[in-house]
Amino acid sequence: MSADSLVAEAPSRTPRQVVGAYVALTKPRVIELLLITTIPAMLLAQHGLPPLWLIACTLTGGTLAAGSANALNCFVDADIDSVMKRTAARPLAHNAIPPRNALIFGVVLGVVSFAFLWFFVNLMSAVFAVATILFYIFVYTLVLKRRTSQNIIWGGMAGCMPVIIGWSAVTGTVEWPALVMFGVIFFWTPPHTWALAMKFKEDYARAGVPMLPVVATAQQVTRQIVIYSWVTVVCTLALAPVTSWIYVSVAALSGVWFAVFAHKLHNVVRRGGSTNTMKFFHMSNLYLMLVFCGLAVDAVVGLPVLGWPF
Repeated sequence: MSADSLVAEAPSRTPRQVVGAYVALTKPRVIELLLITTIPAMLLAQHGLPPLWLIACTLTGGTLAAGSANALNCFVDADIDSVMKRTAARPLAHNAIPPRNALIFGVVLGVVSFAFLWFFVNLMSAVFAVATILFYIFVYTLVLKRRTSQNIIWGGMAGCMPVIIGWSAVTGTVEWPALVMFGVIFFWTPPHTWALAMKFKEDYARAGVPMLPVVATAQQVTRQIVIYSWVTVVCTLALAPVTSWIYVSVAALSGVWFAVFAHKLHNVVRRGGSTNTMKFFHMSNLYLMLVFCGLAVDAVVGLPVLGWPF
């Protein structure tokens, strides 16, 4: 950004509009993933229900960290957001907030998240939260996003961190089930995001962002969606040794549904038919929710595990 853009003045707005704009900077809908994945990770780590105050503090600190990363992302990507129809309503895209204020807001949220998690949870969770912010901004947003079609594969690692933060909040360590949950989200993210990118392919092309659907054919993209969908399903089943038949049944049944849906999408594209990729996008959200809700229920019920305990 230029120095002039940093000091650009926002038009006069009511206090309610200003507050709404700052909230929008944090991308609240994106933060929903935090809630979907962090709590089940904490329940599994605890073998039951952790203290409610610990859950509340972890979610609060994690929300602050995610809000920081998203606000800083909006600051860096303001030029992209302003030319994409999907993101044109974001605060910096239409000058609802001065860019300098957005930068300060994002940094302050990050500092507060670190201090909050360190004081109320533990240092490890606080460090993981800050590492996530730094990775999302400096690795994904500033390096990968505009340079490679592999951007979302590696950049999506930031979205996997809530399970690590949740696990470390309970145990003060990171054990292999947390890494498996990390893998589930890691492999789920590309097909989920590529479905969205197929819908807004022209948007990304106009903004100069080489998302896979911009640089590859629809058939190539959906083939990758199928591959990553199956890998995701297999990864969910890797938690079988530390869960009971409740989780395994949910993971297996919803996984088959997810993978079959991916195959149907690919087959339609291969035949040259019209596709509704947003249907797959929304369905993938539901799939992830089912898997982690199944994990949460399994951990709370506490039936004997199918394999070895950790």
